[in-house]
Amino acid sequence: MRLKEALRVQRGDVVAFVGAGGKTSALFRLARELHEDGWRVLATTTTRIAREEVKAAPLAVQLTANVTPEMIRQWLTQHGFVFLYGSDNRRKGRIAGLHPDVIPGLLDTVDSDVILIEADGARRLSFKVPYDHEPVLPSDTSLVVPVAGIDALGQPLDEQHVYNATRIQERYGFPDGEPLIPPWMAVAIRDSELGLRNIPENMRIVPLLNKVPASGLTRTRARRVAQLVLRSERVEAVVMGEMKGKAEPVHEVQRRVAAVVLAAGLSTRMGRSKALLPWDNNRTVIEAVVSRLITARIQDVVVVTGFQAEGVAQALLRQPVVTVHNPRYAEGEMLSSLQAGLNALPASVSACLVVLGDQPTLDPRVILKVLAAYSEGKGEIVVPEYRGDRGHPILIGRRFWPEILALESGAPRDVIRQHPDVTAHLEVNTDSILRDIDTPEQYYLERRRAGLR
Repeated sequence: MRLKEALRVQRGDVVAFVGAGGKTSALFRLARELHEDGWRVLATTTTRIAREEVKAAPLAVQLTANVTPEMIRQWLTQHGFVFLYGSDNRRKGRIAGLHPDVIPGLLDTVDSDVILIEADGARRLSFKVPYDHEPVLPSDTSLVVPVAGIDALGQPLDEQHVYNATRIQERYGFPDGEPLIPPWMAVAIRDSELGLRNIPENMRIVPLLNKVPASGLTRTRARRVAQLVLRSERVEAVVMGEMKGKAEPVHEVQRRVAAVVLAAGLSTRMGRSKALLPWDNNRTVIEAVVSRLITARIQDVVVVTGFQAEGVAQALLRQPVVTVHNPRYAEGEMLSSLQAGLNALPASVSACLVVLGDQPTLDPRVILKVLAAYSEGKGEIVVPEYRGDRGHPILIGRRFWPEILALESGAPRDVIRQHPDVTAHLEVNTDSILRDIDTPEQYYLERRRAGLR
């Protein structure tokens, strides 16, 4: 996946890169991608940057009083990508950037498609939290990308290895010199007094975990960092990848995915509530289903109730889920329950898993595989299939929810069929995505399959 798509950069954006562990590489990577797409790219820094690094731009120009907006427009037409700076210290090999107050004037007078900014420094370390004066963000910034090098994990939490480590230690009491672990990195990135310090509420925030390999334990640890960072509702998504040397620099984008569990049915053929049937270890069927979602680290789980609503809610009382009642459950349609569940999800959720409440034998690996397909950009809708038959859970991106909510009849599949170009059909090696327990015979069969009496 390209960085442009991962960050969802739009024309007119002012994108500020902050943090440590690859800000400059990420800025120039994005600039090249946009330039290749025919965008007019203007880049700068509001702090300082090495002279050698700006050589990656087709044209780097000192913005003096003699440089007019018309000249910048002509350079953009000729080169496509122009880096502007304020002063040049050749002795130290550093150039100083523009004052943030200059950026609005460029927006008003120069017809660039996007402005990219490096907005703080890090002494070439892989991880940092800002000091009080950082980052230096222009007021028109629309997207902030806090960068962190995943290679900082395991390094000592001290000033030699982590920029402004003292502030992290003072806030959380982490011991000086102890190895940096994923939860510590995550809380530092997402904390409004640390990694998100001085970022106004109106700016989008998408952290970038850099130096993440394509596979292996380090990628798994990076994913855990990303999932923990997403506990801040200010964070839209977390990008994971390698900004140097890759044709497609982004391996995956972790976004906030919720689950809507449909447990409102009348259970007519079963003769009693399917959700409340006993399953294993003194748990009910609905508890077994919910436990699989919790194991997959899905933070927002909404269980839609209808028939026997009080009993289902009571069974889930100690689970980290929200129950929502569907007053139209007696109509017997999945659509109204899904609509009730979607309406109950937080605005920060990017996609939802549609999960059936009577699939206690669903293989947890299927859930992880569906989530991986979404995070790797394979589809905004992900449908698991077993030997050509579609099953559940289905993942549906947020931009399709209005279409589902607008339906007065039919089923979610009517919306899915309208978007084949963004639907990933995911072949899985288990028929658990197809099996539910509508009848007593199916219930006892599933219990035998699960090794239960």
